Amino acid sequence: MNYYSTNKQAPMASLQEAVVKGLASDKGLFMPVTIKPLPQEFYDTIDTLSFQEIAYRVADAFFGEDIPADILKEIVYDTLNFDVPLVQVTESIYSLELFHGPTLAFKDVGGRFMARLLGYFIKKEGQKDVNVLVATSGDTGSAVANGFLGVEGIHVYVLYPKGKVSEIQEKQFTTLGQNITALEIDGTFDDCQALVKSAFMDKELNEHLSLTSANSINVARFLPQAFYYFYAYAQLKRAGKADQLVVCVPSGNFGNITAGLFGKRMGLPVKRFIAANNRNDIFFQYLQTGQYNPRPSIATIANAMDVGDPSNFARVLDLYGASHEAITADVSGTTYTDEQIRDTVKETWEKHQYLLDPHGACGYRALEEGLQAGEIGVFLETAHPAKFLETVEAILGEKVEVPVKLQEFMKGEKQNLSMTKEFADFKNYLLAL
Repeated sequence: MNYYSTNKQAPMASLQEAVVKGLASDKGLFMPVTIKPLPQEFYDTIDTLSFQEIAYRVADAFFGEDIPADILKEIVYDTLNFDVPLVQVTESIYSLELFHGPTLAFKDVGGRFMARLLGYFIKKEGQKDVNVLVATSGDTGSAVANGFLGVEGIHVYVLYPKGKVSEIQEKQFTTLGQNITALEIDGTFDDCQALVKSAFMDKELNEHLSLTSANSINVARFLPQAFYYFYAYAQLKRAGKADQLVVCVPSGNFGNITAGLFGKRMGLPVKRFIAANNRNDIFFQYLQTGQYNPRPSIATIANAMDVGDPSNFARVLDLYGASHEAITADVSGTTYTDEQIRDTVKETWEKHQYLLDPHGACGYRALEEGLQAGEIGVFLETAHPAKFLETVEAILGEKVEVPVKLQEFMKGEKQNLSMTKEFADFKNYLLAL
């Protein structure tokens, strides 16, 4: 299948070119020429299938024309060696717990899938020394770093904003060593993302190095996140509660909700989506006004959503033909302050003994406030609460149990390089490699 740029000024690309390049030459994001609907038979029997079986059918629709079936199946099954349970919080609200992977965050699937897919293409072409640049507001860096750890021929550079990710998140990508380098940028996530995008557009850099991205701008990172939505539907169908499904997605760079909208385009029976924002409410304002006005991000306790210019907004626009009316027919939005997020975490724990992280709290609250009679709501609980230990413990006034996986990361020694947010400094560092 071919991929085109959202800016419509770049040549068509193959899947391999789209994955290896990450960003189109006109600075646009790659989109598949067609989004294939899955047959009704698949939806009729989806409740009888495992997570891996469902994911393979979805992956085949995206990538089956370009990757041998046995290779694709191996990639999917190797990526999804953990479950994503659906947990009932209230009578009509369920949490899809996406934090059971290696780094306890939803981006584990996209990070691991992309690492294996890019590794396949590199091996196929005999390439060496591919450099993956990834900007992170928290969980992307750890998921990508751990997904690519030890992959031959690939070096990962994680750019993260100084003082704006939790200690546990930081330890998950600064303690690995090997082929992972952490760059602490004196700025915001948006500054980190701008550095990555500028690097892709710099002719001198690209002649010197083979560069690609592992942010959700890369099709191999964001498309596999569609797997979650199909599996959530399957679990609800199994319980006889799949009608009138509303899905709420805590949203930062909008890769996750975009993957869900792709799923809906493929026939997944989701009635509507809710994009839950923190105070970085650029998309919420777009839904209200039809005007998209990016601005510098604001630091909040839901730090992985601190994005002032979400990259994947371009894909949402493209998917709906830039129609504000069509977008608002499928997607509504909410926005919450830190105080509201704290209240939600505390109240949900006290009332239902369910512990939310600050991002999941936005998703849960949006459903609690916005579900209509007869609807069933699923919110994506995107990371384990212990990844935001100080914040969550301060809210509850009690200790939170830290999973063994996170305890192991905390034992590691932090290794990073400090850098300004100026592109010239970043460029000079890469040229010296």
